[in-house]
Amino acid sequence: MTHYEQIAYNELVLWQHKVQKKPTLVNRLAKNVQNRINNFIPEKVHKAITVTIQKMVEAVLFGAKYTNPTPRTEGSLQIREAHVRERIEFYRKTATAEGAITGAGGILLGLADFPLLIGIKLKLLFEIAALYGYDVRNYKERVYLLYIFQLAFSSQQGRNEVYKHILNWQGYSNSLPDDIAEFDWRSFQQEYRDYIDLAKMAQLIPVIGAAVGAVVNYKLINQLGETAINCYRMRKISALKILKKE
Repeated sequence: MTHYEQIAYNELVLWQHKVQKKPTLVNRLAKNVQNRINNFIPEKVHKAITVTIQKMVEAVLFGAKYTNPTPRTEGSLQIREAHVRERIEFYRKTATAEGAITGAGGILLGLADFPLLIGIKLKLLFEIAALYGYDVRNYKERVYLLYIFQLAFSSQQGRNEVYKHILNWQGYSNSLPDDIAEFDWRSFQQEYRDYIDLAKMAQLIPVIGAAVGAVVNYKLINQLGETAINCYRMRKISALKILKKE
């Protein structure tokens, strides 16, 4: 391994330990509160939200052609990740500006932030995948993006479950259903909502909404970028080790 690859590997190991931590008492209490809140929400509302987010995500994942960047075929891990960090910075600025604008606009624009931010996040993931050399025209690579998304925006307990699939992706991907509709959209939307609800609710408050929207969106893109980098490092570094052994 090169010096950079060794540094990346060490960072990956630290990240893996963080992701696999057991839920703390605070994590469990927060999750219990969210579960109780969700239990008060009528089932028809849950179904409506699930379908809305499902269609929203599917539109980005399987819709416009511009979401299919050409995979990068050459370049060291260091070069690839330099480009990845440039794109994270670009989308971080975009999301920060979007959060400030919608936060300043009150409740109606604040609510509009939700689908806009999902679109920004998924487009970032498409670009990161391509920079690491993965072809997002492949259905399973798109599903991988959903698992990265889940890993970034789930409770600690949820992360532990999703991480198992990410860690054993080669084998797990072979068992994936052919129809994306069979993906567990209910868990996907509920974990995502629970993760960002408290932070984003403050964005709807007059006067402070713009500042809150900008800061929260900045941190959410950071979280997603870090998660995506390490998820692809797991695959790239493993491939490098196999090649060098051969």
